[in-house]
Amino acid sequence: MTTTTLEHMAFDLAVVSARGATRWKRGHPWIFRSDLVRFPSAPAGPVRVEDPRGKPIGTALWSPTSEISIRMIDRRPDAALDHDWWTERLARAITRRGGVLEHSSACRLVHGEGDAVPSLVCDRYDRWLVVQLMSAGLEACRTPIIDALISLTGCDGILARHDLALREREGLTRETTVLHGDVPQEVEVHEHGVRYLAAPWTGQKTGAFLDQRENRHRIGRLARGRALDCFAYHGSFAMHMAQQAADVVAIDSSAAALERARDNAARNGCTNISFVEADAFDELRALERAGERFDTIVVDPPAFAKNRPSLPAALRGYHDINLRALRLLAPGGIMLTASCSFHVTKPIFLDMLEGAAADSGRHIALRDLCAQPDDHPELLTVPETGYLKGAIVEALD
Repeated sequence: MTTTTLEHMAFDLAVVSARGATRWKRGHPWIFRSDLVRFPSAPAGPVRVEDPRGKPIGTALWSPTSEISIRMIDRRPDAALDHDWWTERLARAITRRGGVLEHSSACRLVHGEGDAVPSLVCDRYDRWLVVQLMSAGLEACRTPIIDALISLTGCDGILARHDLALREREGLTRETTVLHGDVPQEVEVHEHGVRYLAAPWTGQKTGAFLDQRENRHRIGRLARGRALDCFAYHGSFAMHMAQQAADVVAIDSSAAALERARDNAARNGCTNISFVEADAFDELRALERAGERFDTIVVDPPAFAKNRPSLPAALRGYHDINLRALRLLAPGGIMLTASCSFHVTKPIFLDMLEGAAADSGRHIALRDLCAQPDDHPELLTVPETGYLKGAIVEALD
């Protein structure tokens, strides 16, 4: 759908139930199919929304095949959602990232619902952007969105990482394609004095784990002695710890990931990192049997809980890996542990960690809590915007 079409079309009408209207009034933009009283007759795109009494409640993005049928985006029922609208909304989000770019060349410019732009993610890697348009309603607005991003950032290229499975549930194709200019296979990122290569076309998420940026910096400043990085991936935590630790052991099961980690270490002149290709669970058990000890440990596994039914098994995994790591901590040692599983809430995470500490037989003190950085805003009324939680603990004996 072109910008011109959006500017001159009369948006269709959706009528939502009282429950759906109340959900939006309380700050959550999602309205599910079960709360639609009247379905729009138009294809995916912007629609006006009314409550069952005919009272206008705003403008939304309509996705005909999605369980999340309506994503509210503006409380004004006459919002145009044209080029000017998108420019203003995206400019607000980008302006809030000014402080981040003072110490990093990569950050999240738009965090979906956290920036009042449901289903849109935009990450910046130096002069290039990577976007994800994750709903059919948003996809219908692609042209004004991309035009606004180009004018606001002056980027050299925009890559769409539309390889997400959830796009299929929206009736959209899965693809990775350039939407503007050109985007290289690799981009060097500068982050608190550490350099690493992001892979926009093939890397995890949009090319790198930007959500752990500040936590990497924090544990880097605390690191000392002998350090251990579990689930190292491309070595970002390991390189931060290597700035102050005597030596670092980085563990990952992927040979390709460790090859990239070695390249990143060389890029930073880090000669005190050794790389171990192994399953982290197996390796930690072996280190425990060998009586090894570490002064600094990072446990940052992938999301074990992909959905709610997998939560019990995931918690067993989180408990086990944290228990093994706690037993490897030297007296006075520091550990940063995290979970990126949305279904593992903060209370559940801390309860798991408490259990692992009790089973370790150690006196473990909670020193600090970790969360997403400021460029990944978590709205209190939209819990889905928050998924990353963690803790820094210390072994007192």
